[in-house]
Amino acid sequence: MALIVLAADKGAPGVTTAATALGAIWPRPVLLAECDPAGGDLAYRLPAADGGVLNPARGLLTLGATARRGLHPEQIHEHTQKIIGGLDILAGLTHGEQAAGLTWLWGPLGRALATMPGADVLADCGRLGGHPQLAELTAEASLVVLFTRASLDHVAHLRERLQIMPREPQVGVVVIADPRQYRTTIEEVRRIVVGTGRNLAFVSGLAHDPKGAELLRGQWGGRLDRSLLIRTARELGGRLAAQVSAPEPVMGVPVEPSSGARP
Repeated sequence: MALIVLAADKGAPGVTTAATALGAIWPRPVLLAECDPAGGDLAYRLPAADGGVLNPARGLLTLGATARRGLHPEQIHEHTQKIIGGLDILAGLTHGEQAAGLTWLWGPLGRALATMPGADVLADCGRLGGHPQLAELTAEASLVVLFTRASLDHVAHLRERLQIMPREPQVGVVVIADPRQYRTTIEEVRRIVVGTGRNLAFVSGLAHDPKGAELLRGQWGGRLDRSLLIRTARELGGRLAAQVSAPEPVMGVPVEPSSGARP
């Protein structure tokens, strides 16, 4: 099925929160893979399906230890864990030093994730630029989604990233936007990125919702379903799933309708 890379160029605009929210509402079977060479924290921030704790040592690190002679898509599920709500995750490295011994992994991992049988893959790749080897993984994606906040520094870095990225795979932009100015903020960022001359699949948004993000850490249920984070994630997830399922890329920079951003 499809590999979708979720990443940012600067700082921490909320890629991991967005990836978890999208995984929670994805309309098809999905695997959330933590692929940030700098290290991740899914194993520490999310409870296991039984309410206990996840094993931080099981995931990308154990997969890398068994894959030196070849990595096949069928191997990946041997190293995944389920979190509360039933989402399958491949936990990432716990600190950046572990990446030093896995520089060879990212290309084979990208190819395996892109051909996972029976499931899409959402790959949380953290910040692009600091780890050039990630380019081998992103090259295998059907879609790269760059997250940004609407601040001047974040958007400036986004513009630079768009200008230096390869023309393939296709790229979309998601703005983590204040719900009170949701559509206006997305439109402002759209106008700025159009100036790069880069063809984009879309410019869309996700609500900045700290309360929803806290609920996502374990209190799955009705309150979470009603949060602005999940309501806007449903719109975005439907758009992304349709994008990678389309027989032809949808080019240009349309702004997705975002009526769900307001209470």
